[in-house]
Amino acid sequence: MTLARRTRTAAQQLAALPSEDKNRAIEAIAQALTTQTAAITAANIADCEAAIADDLAKPLYHRLKLDGAKLQTAIAGVRDVAQLPDPVGTVQIHRELDTGLELQRVTCPLGVLGVIFESRPDAVVQIASLAVKSGNGVILKGGKEAIRSCQALVQAIRSGLETAGLNPDAVQLLTTREETRALLALDGWVDLIIPRGSNAFVRYVQDNTRIPVLGHADGICHLYVDQTVDMDQAVAIALDAKVGYPSACNAIETLLVHTAIAPLFLPKVAAALTAQGVELRGDTATQAILPQVTTATEADWATEYSDLILSIRVVASLEAAIDHINTYGSRHTEAIATQDAAAAATFRAQVNAAGVYHNCSTRFADGFRYGFGAEVGISTQSLPPRGPVGLEGLVTYKYHLVGDGHLVATYAGDNARPFTHRNLLKQD
Repeated sequence: MTLARRTRTAAQQLAALPSEDKNRAIEAIAQALTTQTAAITAANIADCEAAIADDLAKPLYHRLKLDGAKLQTAIAGVRDVAQLPDPVGTVQIHRELDTGLELQRVTCPLGVLGVIFESRPDAVVQIASLAVKSGNGVILKGGKEAIRSCQALVQAIRSGLETAGLNPDAVQLLTTREETRALLALDGWVDLIIPRGSNAFVRYVQDNTRIPVLGHADGICHLYVDQTVDMDQAVAIALDAKVGYPSACNAIETLLVHTAIAPLFLPKVAAALTAQGVELRGDTATQAILPQVTTATEADWATEYSDLILSIRVVASLEAAIDHINTYGSRHTEAIATQDAAAAATFRAQVNAAGVYHNCSTRFADGFRYGFGAEVGISTQSLPPRGPVGLEGLVTYKYHLVGDGHLVATYAGDNARPFTHRNLLKQD
């Protein structure tokens, strides 16, 4: 694909730039987005109107909307990325193998990223700024529901790069499904695919490419309310984690409650949740306390609603809660509400997830909130990067070895010269 070759060329140029040039380009992008705000929001309004006409699913519609306030937040995130340390060129290892023979492990860009997402036009802004800062080229593919918004955003970003004297081919946009399929086949030109969207969508990407994929297919998050708990605090956490932005992947889908406090806690939390329009589904023990709730089925425990729906299960112990989470969770973000420090420590140690929280909302699972400036996505895989992926997840490393005519034969055989293996990296 010609477009991918151009992106590779631009990425190689970008990889060699000093931090000052990349930061200048990022500021130029922020300024271009600000200047073109009216055009961008107009394009998004057109997308939203078309989405309503097409009866787009409510969670996708919420992600699609990019009003002025949301765009300004995204632009602020761009400028935050410029303030972050450059992840490229960090010397992780500096070791003398022998006199005059020195080894360094140095961070470097991945190369070309392929990012495919549904709705979420603000993802374009986050990903492009992170790609520039980390020295990577990026090929973006938004959903058809966000095509006008993505085109307006990428146009502004590319004009910002040009203003800064950089090759605008570092940021590209695809607009058709055929181009998406072609992108997934470019294992010789694209180094990492990052999908952001529904479970079925991410599974499709994973099943149709040989390029490494970073992402998560589900966002099934839980809040477990332990027996020793500040109930008012736990109610507030449950509300924030479910109601604030129910279509977010870090919103809770299941509430687990210890049986010892269920008779007191469940009526409190149910009243607060239903007042916000949340539909509750519960197991038999929950229905014994809240007979008005719908029956939860086995499928509910494994469902990402992305809506104002919450399943509730009463559990007999901390161990039972952990077992439920490790069985049905998606390894995204899990939280415990408790005043028992030992119980919280056990929860954090035994729950298998990218984020394990104590007495706070799962909605904190976000690159901007973590201080990453922005994120390209959230990874639920066990190998790093894991959780919200910012700059550090977009670099790899090379081993640099510099000698003066050194030969391996010198260090082999009966008279082998020993290696010194002396650490030369200065410790802060």
